[in-house]
Amino acid sequence: MAVPKKRHNSSRTRRRRNHQTHARTALQKCPSCSEMAQPHRVCTHCGTYRDRQYKEIVTTV
Repeated sequence: MAVPKKRHNSSRTRRRRNHQTHARTALQKCPSCSEMAQPHRVCTHCGTYRDRQYKEIVTTV
């Protein structure tokens, strides 16, 4: 197995890993409940998508 001759310094390592960060999740306002939700997905707060009720959300008090 190949072994590097010299050690990379920390700044070079950080430059190489700079693009490996996690992308932030895109969010938009739900038109029915105005909560932030992922686009093209059923809203986790009210259960609607494109003005249709897909999931019944039960709230416990």
